[in-house]
Amino acid sequence: MAESYRVEMTRRVFYIRLPDGSKAYLKYMVDGNRLKLIETYTPPKYRGRGLARVLTEYALKYAMEKGLYVEPICSYSVYYFIKHSDKRNLLAPEYREVDLEELFRRRIEEEKNKG
Repeated sequence: MAESYRVEMTRRVFYIRLPDGSKAYLKYMVDGNRLKLIETYTPPKYRGRGLARVLTEYALKYAMEKGLYVEPICSYSVYYFIKHSDKRNLLAPEYREVDLEELFRRRIEEEKNKG
């Protein structure tokens, strides 16, 4: 599990500083009334501990506090909303009725092709 890692943020990234000095992060961008979740990364040796979930939930809390809609761009953020359908009210309106599983498959393919 994600123990008690502390999330910090800059103007473009939510991140967790890990014991070895590396970082798990979620790149984001605020665009008008939207919080765009662009890219999630966890160093390989820290994967499977729930860090991406912790980062995403922090981002959603931030969006709620700022009155922002969430636009899931990276595959993990789409996956999060598949697994947590109770949070879909935070999505930008055009994402609420989208087939998220199909969107997830497309995002995975796009990320593979990105390099």
